[in-house]
Amino acid sequence: MAAFLVMLREGVEAALIVAILLAYLDRMSRGSERRWVWAGTLSAVAVSLVVGAILWVTIGGLEGTAEKLTEGLIAFAAAGLLTWMIFWMGRQARTIRRALETQVDTALAAGGTVALATIAFVAVLREGLESSLFLISTTVGEASGASQLTGALLGVAGAVAIGYLMYKGSHLIDLRKFFRVTGILIILFAAGLVSKGVNEFQEVGIIPVVIDPVWSVGILDPETSVTGQFLKSLFGWRTSPSLLTVLSYLAYLIPVGWRFLGMTAAVPTTTDAVTEPAAS
Repeated sequence: MAAFLVMLREGVEAALIVAILLAYLDRMSRGSERRWVWAGTLSAVAVSLVVGAILWVTIGGLEGTAEKLTEGLIAFAAAGLLTWMIFWMGRQARTIRRALETQVDTALAAGGTVALATIAFVAVLREGLESSLFLISTTVGEASGASQLTGALLGVAGAVAIGYLMYKGSHLIDLRKFFRVTGILIILFAAGLVSKGVNEFQEVGIIPVVIDPVWSVGILDPETSVTGQFLKSLFGWRTSPSLLTVLSYLAYLIPVGWRFLGMTAAVPTTTDAVTEPAAS
């Protein structure tokens, strides 16, 4: 579920950018230039896959203290990037379409088809590299990689479908609501990553344990319960957490969640990002 959520959210952000570029070229009767957008997009996807594979091979081979230390660092880094991502989209939602169209105008005026491909490449690569890091944070140290891969592929498929509807100018999708709901889930996921990072650092002795555990319950054990595994992967659930893992979870969740809810309540709808149907 965590892999699905991350790839769906990241994929929709990338799809939104590609949809804006393609729809704008169609409105300008420059549909022949769409191949450059696709060239940049596919190149970014290829680079992201290579980087993801390198990260997986490198980090997946670690053991012992090095593994736990790396897992903790990745968890903190992923939580930081997730936080930046949701706030960036909240700030840029009102201007992203105008900014991208301005870049397209500049590229076409200069006759720079490579520049047009670069716009798509840079935008999609950012989402792809973030996705690679996030997926590593959900898979490293976990027993089953197949379920994460399945969730990631389903997330990508959902993002492609939503991107197609956006390109066609569909108003069936309320992007403001989509980003708000997924943003809340992402914040819960990031809070779990923060507590995971604290837990890993406690295991290697960098952070003191203090009280461990704060509570211990015999239900929803991620090792034996599907529901428990779901809660662990998405929200960082633990049956026997230490005091600092609980406090770190709340210390992240409360201020970041409060700020996000306030920001998204005040931001106008983002469905105007692609408001006109593509030329037929």
